[in-house]
Amino acid sequence: MALSARILSKSRQLCGSQSILQKENTIPVRFYAKEAAAPIANKGDEILKNIFLEVKAKYEAALGIFRKEKITIDPDDPAAVSQYAKVMKTVRQKADLFSESQRIQYTIQTRTQDIPDARTYLLILKDIRIKRGLTDDLCAEAMMMNALDKVEKEIKKPLLRNDKKSMALLTAEFDKINKKLGIRKEGLPKYEEQLELKISKAQLEELKKDALEAMETQKKREEFKDEAMPDVKSLDIRNFL
Repeated sequence: MALSARILSKSRQLCGSQSILQKENTIPVRFYAKEAAAPIANKGDEILKNIFLEVKAKYEAALGIFRKEKITIDPDDPAAVSQYAKVMKTVRQKADLFSESQRIQYTIQTRTQDIPDARTYLLILKDIRIKRGLTDDLCAEAMMMNALDKVEKEIKKPLLRNDKKSMALLTAEFDKINKKLGIRKEGLPKYEEQLELKISKAQLEELKKDALEAMETQKKREEFKDEAMPDVKSLDIRNFL
């Protein structure tokens, strides 16, 4: 039961990680509370009900896909990662959810909207990347910081984001970096696909870690100590939903 519960919990998180229950859509019940004896449901109650029904529909749509599609917990197998990414894309489409790249973009917008300087902005981008489990294989962050250092040395002060003239200098430096790395605007769909695969691999690694921990916990129980634990790759999440 422990293993079943852990994997079921993780499979539900696959939905949760796509913001099925986004904080911005969650409204405290007390917000709508008026007199306890009110005989007629107020407008707030109806809004809350509609939000609940929408969340419920999205959850059921996602869970229905997870019940049908096979997910192999093998982050080292490109085919398994690709299949997982495909399943998650289907979930997003059916449940009308953000893609991972859209979620990252939203996170960047919300976390940096009040940041006045370029250096803090870049540091926040790095923090978001790390927390999303992404790697900077091209060392682009170091290049961007070097570009910022160059511009700030030239203007002899910290670069503020509302300084359009100086920001144009930084943008020009970033364009040089993109050209050096072979990054082009027309290639953005391809880069987004690569990003989705990286994120899918990271999520499968987390699933594998949780599954192994659950099996180790199960193995310590007296009734299972002589029982061989299955290979994580052989587990079928559909059996636990």
